[in-house]
Amino acid sequence: MKDDVPNLKAFDKRLRDEAAEEPTLEVPQAPPSKKTQIIAIYGKGGIGKSFTLANLSHMMAEQGKRVLLIGCDPKSDTTSLLFGGKACPTIIETSTKKNLAGEPVAIGDVCFKRGGVFAMELGGPEVGRGCGGRGIIHGFELLEKLGFHDWDFDYVLLDFLGDVVCGGFGLPIARDMAQKVILVASNDLQSLYVANNVCSAVEYFRKLGGNVGVAGLVINKDDHSGEAQAFAAAVNIPVLAAIPQDDDLRKKSANYQIVGTMQSQWGALFAGLADAVSIAPPVRPSPLDQDGLLALFDSKDTGGDYVLVPATDADMRGKYAKPKPSLEVIYDEA
Repeated sequence: MKDDVPNLKAFDKRLRDEAAEEPTLEVPQAPPSKKTQIIAIYGKGGIGKSFTLANLSHMMAEQGKRVLLIGCDPKSDTTSLLFGGKACPTIIETSTKKNLAGEPVAIGDVCFKRGGVFAMELGGPEVGRGCGGRGIIHGFELLEKLGFHDWDFDYVLLDFLGDVVCGGFGLPIARDMAQKVILVASNDLQSLYVANNVCSAVEYFRKLGGNVGVAGLVINKDDHSGEAQAFAAAVNIPVLAAIPQDDDLRKKSANYQIVGTMQSQWGALFAGLADAVSIAPPVRPSPLDQDGLLALFDSKDTGGDYVLVPATDADMRGKYAKPKPSLEVIYDEA
């Protein structure tokens, strides 16, 4: 066991160094074709991005569009609904195995199709074994080697986590890899907090000369309480669709059933979303500060009326607190 300690320390240092690295210009920089719309979809983990994207991409394909869906979430679950719950081999995992065997990665190893949609997962490292953001960068490098910029698609949809802030997850915004961003959120503070953070990132890079804008917000599990609509109005972006909080949708999603088809009662909803996504221009959002975000909700629900109470040195010391002799000099009255 003692012999393993130096190796563990070296491994720990390598992970820390890797996580501290900034994205480099190794990321593909070639411009996309004018015909292709590359759209990055952001949202809080678990908010329903994968559900929205699987059904949106399926509807777009049903409308006659050529669509590529790329999962950029280390969980690798973007394509699970599209493929009936089956796990899709990830680009990073497949590349590692092929490299060890001395074989090149082929398109058929990592890209699969259903209902006219082409889909793949970038993947990422296992927990504690690497930086997810750098995994994203590595995944896009592999895509470029596979000919990404020569592919013929009307839409490329990228599924990104919005509540992970390291550089790799911000690539579409920071490197102008996408033309526009779509946000997925619900009527809850945490998902809108993430959506607001993404708006802040877009605005930051616009000030640095970037061109990516926000095309709009998709409200998932809409319970008609109105906070998400109020958020969209406050940051000056449109609502592209409101997907209701409905038991039929929940059951079909849990059973890996596609509803983004005109054969479904929800077909018209996703057809409308597909149309809105295609024509929505990228706009420059006006992100809110924390107080502005809290103001969208009733203060009794968020604690928005709380006033900060400063702590004292005595508070911090607790039972170890002792009175200190004063250094103040007091002069007798003349």
